[in-house]
Amino acid sequence: MSTEVKNFQKEVIEKSKQIPVLVDFWAPWCGPCRTLGPILENVAEKNKDKFVLAKLNTDENQEIAGEYGIRGIPAVKLFSNGQVVDEFVGALPQNMVEDWLKKALPSEFDIEIKSAQELFEEGKNKEALKILEKVYAKEPQNEEVRLLLGKILLLEDKDRAIKLVGNLDGSPEHYEQVESINTIATLFGREENNELPDGEVKSKYQSAIKDLKERKFGSALEKFIEVLKSDRNYDEDGARKACIAIFKYLGEENKITLQYRREFSNSLYI
Repeated sequence: MSTEVKNFQKEVIEKSKQIPVLVDFWAPWCGPCRTLGPILENVAEKNKDKFVLAKLNTDENQEIAGEYGIRGIPAVKLFSNGQVVDEFVGALPQNMVEDWLKKALPSEFDIEIKSAQELFEEGKNKEALKILEKVYAKEPQNEEVRLLLGKILLLEDKDRAIKLVGNLDGSPEHYEQVESINTIATLFGREENNELPDGEVKSKYQSAIKDLKERKFGSALEKFIEVLKSDRNYDEDGARKACIAIFKYLGEENKITLQYRREFSNSLYI
C-alpha cells in the first residue's frame, strides 16, 4: 500500500537512495487521479521488492509540486538516488504503466553496465563484452544492455547484433543508434555478397568497409569522405550514409566524430 508523504526529504529523497520511490502527485478533486491511484497500487504490490509507492497531495504540498514542475495531475515521478529518473503525466492503463516501469526502473546491474560502457568507449570490447553477457543472461529485456551488446557485436557477429536490437527502433532514445547498427550491418552484408556496384570508387569504398570492420574508424571515415568527393551517388549515396552511421555509432562527442564531422559536412557541398 502507498503512504501519503509527510516528510518529502525523508520519505522520498532519502528513501530513494535505498530503493526507488514512485511518487503519485494527486489531488482529491482530480477524477483521473482516482482512476490511476488503484492502478499504481496494483503495480506496486506486484513489484514491492523493486520500488515503493508514495502519494503526494498537491493541494497540501504546493511548494513541493512547484519545485518539481507539476502543472497537470495525475503526475508520476520515479526517484532513485535522490533524483527524478523518469516520469509521466495522465491516467495510463495498467499495461502501459507496467511497460513504462520496465524501462524506467534502474537495473540492479547499473554499476556493471556503466563500467561496460566506459570500457567500450575506451575500445576494450572484450572486457565490456564479458560483463554485458553476464548481465544480459539475467536481464535479457534490458534495452541499454541489448543496445550496447549490439554495438560491440556488430563488427564480429552482425546477425546477432541485428537480432539484439531488432525491436528497439521504436524507442525514441534508441532510434538513431539502432539505425546506425542496421546501416553498418547492411553495408557489411552487401560487401560480403558482392552486391556493390561497379565504379571508379569501388575499391576505395571496399577499403573503407574493410577498415570499418577492423575498427579503424578514422581511416574508414577518410576513405568514405574521399568517395563522397569523387562520386556522391555511388551505391545510392552509400558513403554519406556510412559516415552518418559511424558518427552515431561512436557518439557525437567521440573525438573521432569531432575530428571528421566538419570535413564530412564540407564534402557534401563540393
